[in-house]
Amino acid sequence: MSWLTEALKSSLGRKLIMSFTGLFLIIFLVGHMLGNMLLFLEDGGRAFNEYARFMTSTPVIQALSMVTYASIIIHAVYSIIITLKNKGARPVGYAVNSASANSPWSSRNMGLLGTIVFIFLIVHFRSFWYEMKFGNIPMVSYEGTGEFKDLYSIVGQAFSQWWYVLLYVVSMIGLAFHLNHGFKSAFQTLGYTHKKYTPLIEGAGLWFSIIVPFLFALIPVVMFIKSLG
Repeated sequence: MSWLTEALKSSLGRKLIMSFTGLFLIIFLVGHMLGNMLLFLEDGGRAFNEYARFMTSTPVIQALSMVTYASIIIHAVYSIIITLKNKGARPVGYAVNSASANSPWSSRNMGLLGTIVFIFLIVHFRSFWYEMKFGNIPMVSYEGTGEFKDLYSIVGQAFSQWWYVLLYVVSMIGLAFHLNHGFKSAFQTLGYTHKKYTPLIEGAGLWFSIIVPFLFALIPVVMFIKSLG
């Protein structure tokens, strides 16, 4: 197994780990976004609460959740390692070449963008995941289905606070830039570069990095506006 350890420690190995965990988290984002879209339904939160109970009580989903948590941690740790390695390899910036001309802003600031997203995740997990698992959430009952933890009311309470909505929106902007670079970078690391389909990958990454964060950011904005009424 020493060859595997050495491979994972190599520059290419670290990038591959970042690519695989990143692509897995991209798939997770799609599923999470679709579930959160239930918050837009005018049903008093029933569909969302049923979804929340399904996600926290189904064994297969729980197993996938553990993979997701591990992927987030591994992705964050390896991003720090890669950032530090890159800075160590080039402690002094080039005097002639312009960084802005050689690479996009998102590429040069992936560490900053990743930090913003990671801080947001900590706040997000504390506000919702922790409350769902260990908090004293009020219960709600629906005809013929029994009682549910009313996570919908917790989400509504959180999104009635302007500062939390602002944090959410700013974090989604950071996520958009992070995804735009990460999506393309992951496929490049895996060797999917060709003059025919590379533009398609870049186009898909651009639209994905716009649509998904926008829909995530739209939820707290809409719920905040509703709370004012």
